[in-house]
Amino acid sequence: MSEVDSVSSVSVPLMGFAGQVLSALGDAVIAVDKCTDCRAFARIDPARTVEVAKKMLEMDGSRFATATGIDVRDGIDILYHWVFDKVGAVITLKALAAAPEMKIDSIANVVPAANWIEREIHDLLGANFVNHPDMRSLILDDSWPEGVYPLRKDFDQTKDRPPLPPQPPDTGEALP
Repeated sequence: MSEVDSVSSVSVPLMGFAGQVLSALGDAVIAVDKCTDCRAFARIDPARTVEVAKKMLEMDGSRFATATGIDVRDGIDILYHWVFDKVGAVITLKALAAAPEMKIDSIANVVPAANWIEREIHDLLGANFVNHPDMRSLILDDSWPEGVYPLRKDFDQTKDRPPLPPQPPDTGEALP
């Protein structure tokens, strides 16, 4: 395993292919949690998510796999998962959508594959993706109350859950 120069003030050694990827992102990487030959977890500057997404797309063999959201004390952590299939590497880049606004720039205009997953994260956790091309609700019913997010830690299944939408009357006829 070869060591690659560290990024900014990162104390975790940047190893192998994953380390090369993180090094290529430069000072947009503000912390590294783990870095082995083919797996890395790093935190990026939330103000630079679009810039980082562009750099990741320009790297040979990279593809955006998905994003996940986690309700954390300071807001919503957005984890962007990038894959390099030829070398079997997965790079996870975390950016905080800080409370109380929980805003972060959308990467959907640069990475069209992020469109639906950003909408899902908004519906379920309340992260606000700035400049997203279409922030309509994707998962929750239209009757779901605004500002209630079912995957947040403070969501109470009994108290916060809205009533089920009205059902059409049963006419006894078969559906087409």
